[in-house]
Amino acid sequence: MHLLATDADGNLLGVVPCYAKSHSRGEYVFDHGWAEAYERAGGSYYPKLQVSIPFTPATGRRLLVRPGTAADAVRVMLADALIDVCRRSAASSVHVTFPTEAEWELFGAHGYLKRTHQQFHWENAGYHSFDCFLDALSSRKRKTIRRERAEALAAGISVHWLQGSDLTENVWDAFFEFYMETGSRKWGRPYLTRSFYSMVGARMRDRILLVMAKRAGRWIAGAINFIGSDTLFGRHWGAIEHHPFMHFELCYYQAIQYAIEHKLLRVEAGAQGEHKITRGYLPRTTYSAHYIADPGLRRAIDDFLRRERAYVAAAGEELAELAPFRKT
Repeated sequence: MHLLATDADGNLLGVVPCYAKSHSRGEYVFDHGWAEAYERAGGSYYPKLQVSIPFTPATGRRLLVRPGTAADAVRVMLADALIDVCRRSAASSVHVTFPTEAEWELFGAHGYLKRTHQQFHWENAGYHSFDCFLDALSSRKRKTIRRERAEALAAGISVHWLQGSDLTENVWDAFFEFYMETGSRKWGRPYLTRSFYSMVGARMRDRILLVMAKRAGRWIAGAINFIGSDTLFGRHWGAIEHHPFMHFELCYYQAIQYAIEHKLLRVEAGAQGEHKITRGYLPRTTYSAHYIADPGLRRAIDDFLRRERAYVAAAGEELAELAPFRKT
């Protein structure tokens, strides 16, 4: 249910990517408890309106507006129009996930509840090599990472970066097997289809990095990343064999190495994961905004979010103290 803003002549001024959803999967901003509470009270939480890039917990603009003198006014109209669509469509709520901080403030000023979250990002401080990055760490952390990388490959495992024409259907067959095996154990219900990988492989092959592990002549694990203008976005991974530290190697260390070699500014390794701190990924605040139609549910969620925002801020400060970098 994408929302469009046009002028009197039909020229497109702005757009909001919006979806009507009957569940809360694939969002990485968790509102299952809100849905359960509302339904116990006799309400119907679904359908809801979701403003996001599907399956992608990456910050970016959600109010896509043509540049010009009226851009700010169009953003406000789009934010207000989402509320109007919610009311007229009998949806319970509007959820804007991973907007920019400026958009988050705008939504908050126009009746949306403000929520914060924690992710862990690696920042490139001009490192020339992975060893250069390690030199910035404390001695103990540096030794731990070197040991983990060595043990990850100890069973005769080799790691390969696949891009462009390397992304054949046979490769996607192998990666989908990893996704289904690990996703079934971790999430219970994987939601991406085999055809999804063929589609993104055909349309975005120059923006995809598959980090694949091979042992005894066959692929055994892999992690998918998307390459932005200055950021590597790590998504999901999977494996059909389990070896110590292979997850860290494929998802975190290889991503750092690729970013350094290709002069990218950062790696965003997806949602959650305090264990990323010791691997050089530092806490960063992300945002979401929520319009809740029912006044009673809105009051309860507003009270919860006030306390949650304070907790997220305090946790971020505490976690930052655990950074593995040398104090000097």
